[in-house]
This record gives sequence, C-alpha cells and structure tokens, in this order.
Amino acid sequence: MKLYISRLILGTLFLFTQILSAQNLSKNQFKVKGNCEMCKTRIESAAKKAGAKKAEYSIDLQTLTFETDNVSTDDILKKVAEAGHDNEKFKASNETYESLPGCCHYERDLQTASSPAETHEHQTKKENEFFVKGNCASCKARIEKAAKEAGANTADWSAEKQTVILDFDSSKTSSDKILKAIADAGHDNEKYKTSEATYKNLPGCCLYDRDIPLGEANPNVHYEEGNKHDDHKEHQVKSADESHDKHEKNIEGVVVTGSKAATSLSKKEAGLVFNIDKKELLKAACCNLSESFETNATVDVSFSNAVTGTKQLKMLGLDQKYTSLTKEQLPEIRGLASAYGLNFIPGRWIESIQLTKGGSTVTNGYESITGQINTELLKNAKTPETSLNLFSDFNGRAEANITSVSPINDKWSQTFLLHGNGTFGNTDMNHDGFLDRPKGTQINAAYLLNYNDLEKSGFGSHFGINFIRDERTAGQVAFDKKLAQDKQPAYGVGIDISRFQVWNKTGYVFKGKPYQSIGWMNQYVYHQQDSFFGLRNYAGQQHTYYSNLIFESIIGNTNHKYKAGASFLYDGYKETYLMDDLRRNEIVPGIFAEYTLTGLKYTLVAGTRVDFHNLAGTQFTPRVNFKYDFTPQTILRLSAGRGFRTANVFAESQQYFASNRTITILPNGGNIYGLKPEIAWNYGASLQQEFKLFGRKSTIIADFFRTDFQDQVLVDLDRSPQQLTFYNLEGKSFANSFQTQWDFTPFKNFDVRLAYKYYDVQADYLGGRREVPFMAKHRGFVNLAYATNKNNNGGFWSFDTTLNWVGKQRLPDTATNPAEFQLPAYSDSYAVLNAQISRNFNKKIRAYVGGENLTSYYQKNAIVDFRNPFGNYFDGGMVYAPIMKANFYVGLDVTF
Repeated sequence: MKLYISRLILGTLFLFTQILSAQNLSKNQFKVKGNCEMCKTRIESAAKKAGAKKAEYSIDLQTLTFETDNVSTDDILKKVAEAGHDNEKFKASNETYESLPGCCHYERDLQTASSPAETHEHQTKKENEFFVKGNCASCKARIEKAAKEAGANTADWSAEKQTVILDFDSSKTSSDKILKAIADAGHDNEKYKTSEATYKNLPGCCLYDRDIPLGEANPNVHYEEGNKHDDHKEHQVKSADESHDKHEKNIEGVVVTGSKAATSLSKKEAGLVFNIDKKELLKAACCNLSESFETNATVDVSFSNAVTGTKQLKMLGLDQKYTSLTKEQLPEIRGLASAYGLNFIPGRWIESIQLTKGGSTVTNGYESITGQINTELLKNAKTPETSLNLFSDFNGRAEANITSVSPINDKWSQTFLLHGNGTFGNTDMNHDGFLDRPKGTQINAAYLLNYNDLEKSGFGSHFGINFIRDERTAGQVAFDKKLAQDKQPAYGVGIDISRFQVWNKTGYVFKGKPYQSIGWMNQYVYHQQDSFFGLRNYAGQQHTYYSNLIFESIIGNTNHKYKAGASFLYDGYKETYLMDDLRRNEIVPGIFAEYTLTGLKYTLVAGTRVDFHNLAGTQFTPRVNFKYDFTPQTILRLSAGRGFRTANVFAESQQYFASNRTITILPNGGNIYGLKPEIAWNYGASLQQEFKLFGRKSTIIADFFRTDFQDQVLVDLDRSPQQLTFYNLEGKSFANSFQTQWDFTPFKNFDVRLAYKYYDVQADYLGGRREVPFMAKHRGFVNLAYATNKNNNGGFWSFDTTLNWVGKQRLPDTATNPAEFQLPAYSDSYAVLNAQISRNFNKKIRAYVGGENLTSYYQKNAIVDFRNPFGNYFDGGMVYAPIMKANFYVGLDVTF
C-alpha cells in the first residue's frame, strides 16, 4: 500500500511539473551584433517592444537571450535588425547601420538569414535547422548517429555552419528529444548543453571551444571556398601537419582551407606558427618573396650588397641560410639559390605563407634551425579567375603578372602563372658612380595541375613545373656588358641564372579512416649560375632530387597520432671560382617518426629523424613542441630541437664578392670545402595573451629563443679588410632573440601592430669573442592599416604604413685601411618609413600608389673606395642600411 501511495505521489508531482513546464515562457538565444552599452539598451528595447517578456543582451558573448509566449522569434529579431543590429536571421539596412552613433559601428561579418530592408546573398536558416557545436568528421558522424538513434529519419551536420538539419516524424519524436540525445553524445546545441564529463571524454580533435557563442564561426573548422562570406573567400593551402591535427580528410599539402585574418597566429598549433594571407601581401609593393615581409615584425629584411642590390632575410638574429625556405612544403631556396632565390617567387603568385619560429616538424627535413617559411602558390578555384597585375616605380623598374586559376571538372583544376620584370633605369642616388640596384630582366613561368577526389576514391595529387631565366648587370654606370672583361675600363657585375624545377605530391586517405593517410612528394631542381664580379668569375651548377614518403595514423584514438616515413636527398654541385674547380655530391637517405599527444588543455608534438649523410656522417635530429592552454585566451608554448646543414660558402657569401677581398678557407678535416657541417640547438618559449580592448580583440605575444651552435662555419670579415675567411667554430656561438608584439584594433577597420625586438648574437672568432656584424641589438616596428567600408559595388580605400627603426650595428674592423677608407666601429641607428594607398573600385579592379623609404635615409659610404674599384680597398659588402633614397611606385590589379 505504501509503495502504491509513493508511486501515486511521484506520478502526480511529475504530471504537475510537466504542466508547469508547458506554461513556462519559451526562452531563446540568438547571435546579435553590437559594441557598447548604447547597443545593449537599443537591442533590449527593440526586443521588448516587439513582444519579448524579458530580454538580456551580452556584449562579450554577442548574444541576445529573450523570453516570449505567443510572439515568434522572427518578429523580434526582425525588429532588432530594423533598430540597426545584424543578427543570425536578419540584417539591418545600410542606411540604418550608418545612422548609428560611431561607437556602435560593429564589424558586419556575421552571416544572417535575410534582411528586412534589402535582398542579399546570405542563406536563411531552414526549418528544423539547429545550432550544434563540433569540429571535424568524427563530430559529424557522432552527431548524426545520435540524431538518428533518437528518431530522426535523416540528419545532416555542417561543420562550416555549425548547424544540423533534421528530418523527423513529429508523431514519433521531437526536436527537443533529438537535441537532448546530441547533447548526451557530447555536443552543445541551442537547447541543451552536454555535461563536462562527457565533453572531456571526446577525442582531442573533437574538443570544440565551448566559449564561442552559438552560431559564430568555429576557428577549428577549415572552411571550403564558396561556403563562406564574400569577405573571406580567399583561401590557403595547408599541409597535413596543420589539417590532420584538426582531423580533416586530407593529403600532405593539398587541403583547401579558409583564412579570415590577413595575418594570424594559429592557436591550435603546438609550434609558433603565423599564417600570412595574400591580403597581407597587398599592403606593400610585394614584387617578390623578399618584399613579402615588409609588414611583418618577425622577419628582418635588409640589403646585403651595395653593388648587386641583393636582399636577405634574417630570423631570430641569424642569417637566412639557417631558416628552411620551402615552396609547397618542398625545399626551395637553398644551395646555389641562396643569394638570389628570394627574387624567384613573385608576390602575385603567393596564396599564403606559413611562418614557423623555432624548430619545425621533423617531417620537413633536418635543415631548419631558426624556423621555416613555407610559401603556397595560387591553386584550387571553384570558378575560373584570371588576374593581371601591372607595376612600375619612378626609377625604371616595371613588372607584369598574369595568373589564371580554373577548374577543369569537379576533380581537376589548373593554374597558369606568368611573371616578367625589367629594371632599365640607371639609378645612382648617392652619386658614387655605381648603380644602386642592378639592371636586367626576368621571365618566370609555372604551371600547376591538381586532382582532388578525397571524398570518393581517397586520392589527391598536385603537379607543378617552373622555369626561370634571370639576367642582371650591375656595377659602375659606365660599364658596358658588350665589352670583354679584360678590356673594360669600368667595374661591372654580371649574373645570369637559369632554373628549372618539376614536382609532384600524391596522397591517399584510407576509406572509413579519415585520420589515416599516406603521401609521397618528389621534386627535381636544376640551377645554373654564370657570373662575374669585376675580374672575379664564379659559376655554379646544381642538380637536386628530393623525395619524402609520409604515413599518418592513430594509436587507439585521435588523441594519439603519429607520422612515420623516409626521405631521400641528392645534391650534385659543380662550382668554379677563379681557377678552382669544386665538385661534390651529397647523398642523404633518412627516416623519421613523430608522435602527437592531445589533451584537454595541452598538445605535445615530439619527433626525431636519423639521416645518413655520405659526407657529414650520421646525424640525429630530435625536436619537440609543447603547447598548454591556461585558458582559451592564454597560451604557453615551449620548443627545443636540433638541426644541421652543410655550408655552401661561395654561393651563400656572394654579397662579399663585389670587393677585393681574397677568399681563404681554413680546413678542419671536413669533407665539404675541408669544413665540417653546421649543427645547432634551438630552444624557445612564448606566451600568447588575448583580451578585449575598446570592445575588440587584442593580442600580445612575447617570445624568447636561443640558438647554440655545436659546430658552425664562421664568416670572418675582421681578420683583414682585404680577406674573407671561412673556418669552423672553436668555442661558442649563440644567438638570443626576444620579441614582443601587440596587435589591436582601436576602432572599426583600423588595425595596429607594434613590436620590439632584442638580439644578442655573438661568436668566438679566431681573434676572440665578438658580436656578429650587421645585426642591430634593438629594433622597433609599427604597422598601421585602415580601410573604409565597402560600397554596394564592393569598392573601398585602404591605407597602410610601416615604420621600421633599426638600432646601431657592429661593423667589420677596417682599422688597417687608410684613414679615409675606415669605417666606424658601429653604424648609426635609422628609421625607414613605407606607405601605400590603394583603391578597390569594385571586386575586379584595384589601383595603388606607394612609397618606400619615405624618410630617404640611405648609407652614404655604402661602397668603400668607390673611386678605385680595382684597388686593394674597394668593398661593396659593408652595407647596414638602405642604399636608395625614397622611391615611389604605382600599380594596377584587374581580375577577369
């Protein structure tokens, strides 16, 4: 009897609870754009006037929560839009938005369903479509399975939209029941939230960000082109190192992904990886890769020779040769291409750049010591697109670029890339009788062919071919290249380069196993250089074949992933310097393995490789990267790793050939010019902090890296002003690098980037420990970018300016020269200002005008003893600052 009474009471209570629940007001939450307290008041007022019983707007979460009884949510959100605030269903008219106070002008990047006042391209949220959070293919399978088990006939979850579309019989189930089952499976949605324990039990790749408001774009998801807002249709190609970590179906280097910011720091990578979009490259002239980092604080770009006009990159306080420079994840600027290779990748060909500070993954080789810079070329278009770029500066330099990206069918696409440039004017701004930059021409052509059938057969492939012919003449203005060298009264420099390369990357994703794939990359490069510097001849020929095979899978679940593979590198060198004939073949088979452990708040990537170098011996290369998220806004990274390389002392030191220094090599028992290979350890730590400033996202990054050389080939300019001496390190050589960078947006469309860098780079030369020359200890950086709102045709103005301040630098010892040919111990500090104004008339036509070195600071004594170039004291390699005054340019971009 007691049991019966108990059941009766419980049943009555349950029925009473259900009746009360049915009488409760319906509670709803939607994404609404706003900035400040005025916005909050306006939004809540509009919602209540439309019939909401209660309305609460969160500025931080950008969400409106309201309760209604018999008023539809569409009616309320429509009134909110008519008050001036875009939301996930309706968009305010341009007139209403513009009439808002300035402090209320939010960024209009939210995809809305429909507009109460205008027709636009955004898609309406469908009936029985609900917001559900997730990251990857595993999430999709789990969500759809849970929905079907709860009674849904079909369920289609979209990672891009973060929604699930349900089809069900309402007499058998309900959306509430289905969404409850999805939450029980581990996925937050607009009606139910999963338990913390269930969430934590998801695989690492499925741990979505629970702080992102429902309906907002998920940064863990790779957006396919065509499925996102027009403002973000630029795409980039990432390697499997990036996309596999998000558990996407992919192959090494052939996944098309989306990019929102012009430059962004990847929050999900264990390493410190910056993704530079092609939008960033449009902020400056960016005629080639050497000019692609003018608005980037991490990489230092400088002229390294006053006669040849070459540019070099430096990262973490060390020369470009210690950074792995790749194209399409394949070795690119190395060996004989070290001096001039930056000029061989036109800026308009670049889709994106991935810049990694410190030790990179072991899957990409052993040569990276200070980091990796990978360039991806334009490819993978949904619709045909052909672009023409014309550029000219006021000192006789002109170039043209034609790029064409087009699909052949649903699986094949192709890219044609053509570049030509010429420098025809005699530029001598400091009136020393020498050209400030070489004259000459370049023809550069490439063809890319892509096959993508990952979804069906699992296969994908990328093929590329590239040919370059580059001819340059420099030296005195009076130099005549038509005359024989021994009959020349003037000093001249001639550099002729031919380069050909062909490559292929093919991969397969195993059916039913999106986490398991195999990829094979192959490349052949032929490089020929014939050159002379006054009476000094240098010629070189290089044949390179590179192959890399990578297998990727998991151990148990996607929290434990691994890669394993084998690589092969062949370098055949033939060099002639004066009367010396130098030949060598480097043959390097290698094997590697890498393990990735993903936890709730941390990621550990540990790898090692062993390479069997026929001249440098067996080399062991371990590397480790660790990331810990204290919060989604506070991220700590640690890294350590080893790298080694063989020094190409002639090709990498051509900036000193335009001088009368004699080259001396002090052998040390090695097999490469008598020298041993270079080996270094790199250690790093960084802290990334995000916070709100002026109601907008702001990020501060501070990092410290140290490089310790175990072996190094030192380039000694101090033994004598008439000598260039190479020898192996005996003692210590190190580089300390500290950088702090602050990115913030004070107001709409205005981006600010501030940075400070400190370098301490020293080595034990034969004459004692000294600072490495031409490296400023202190550097400052300011970049400002502003763009106006787009008009109805997609037109807008952009204004960009960059200020680089460079502190004093130690200069090589010239004390034994006559007084008039001596340099001071340290250079002066200086500042360089670049600026550009561009006008997008619509989505097809863009014009721009800009200026470089607007401060007109230049090195007045760039060439030592320029009046007597064949004398003992002539030296064109003592460059620490720009050698040209202000230079102005104009350009035009047209898309067909």
